[in-house]
Amino acid sequence: MTRRPAPGTRQRILKTAARLFGERGARAVGMQEVVEETGLGKSVLYREFSSKDDLVAAWVRELDAETWSHMDQALAPYEGDPARQLLKVVEFAQASVQAPGFYGCTFYNTSAEFRDPAHPGRQEAVAHLDQLRRRLRDLALAARATDADALADMLMLIISGLYANAATLGSSGPAGRATAAARILIDQHIAPAHQVGRERERDSC
Repeated sequence: MTRRPAPGTRQRILKTAARLFGERGARAVGMQEVVEETGLGKSVLYREFSSKDDLVAAWVRELDAETWSHMDQALAPYEGDPARQLLKVVEFAQASVQAPGFYGCTFYNTSAEFRDPAHPGRQEAVAHLDQLRRRLRDLALAARATDADALADMLMLIISGLYANAATLGSSGPAGRATAAARILIDQHIAPAHQVGRERERDSC
């Protein structure tokens, strides 16, 4: 009879993999190292994840769900004010690079490490970034931006630049200006009549 893994085994593996992959990159970490770090047998690891590619994809997928959950919470106070929510997306990204042990955006890092379009980890990463772009566009449309596609894409570039700069030059370098740059773009693309919520917030500070 095949033994069932103890409850929490899968999460234990994912938590360990997340730490190792985040610190050194997914390609640099072998499955044997994950086995040793978790203290689990190799058979247990492969029972939960059929391959390293499977483990990388599960890691990225879990971070995807966690990221959207946290972002939704961050945007919730600004429901009905899509212009302010656009800025909050950038603020959310800027806050994330301030976290201890920030090694770069997992989604961009993974897509760079695994360049084969068929790699499951890359597919998960690209799916997340595609969804971010769509959400920015939807918010820009809701805010009646003069060119929603252009605004969404430029904000996407600010976010990607923010992650790249923070990972190399630190969060207090050029990355520290991301929110200010986003505010300028949003103001340029959204008519003052639809900036009421953000103006009110500034006045109350």
